[in-house]
Amino acid sequence: MQQVTLNVQGMTCGSCANKVEGRVGKLTGVESVKIHLSEGAVDVKFNESIVELEEIKAAIKDTGYEVTA
Repeated sequence: MQQVTLNVQGMTCGSCANKVEGRVGKLTGVESVKIHLSEGAVDVKFNESIVELEEIKAAIKDTGYEVTA
């Protein structure tokens, strides 16, 4: 398992956080997603042999937010 914290720009409310959490959480290989709305950060714990970090970043971008790290 690998855990990363991604900086995500544009999340401003609970609905935003739910969108990102729902989308990333549905990816096969993602074990947990935790949103830190006030910090603009997302913690993701995932199995790197099943899902790649770039796929997680792409899922966040698909919801309309920018991943900066």
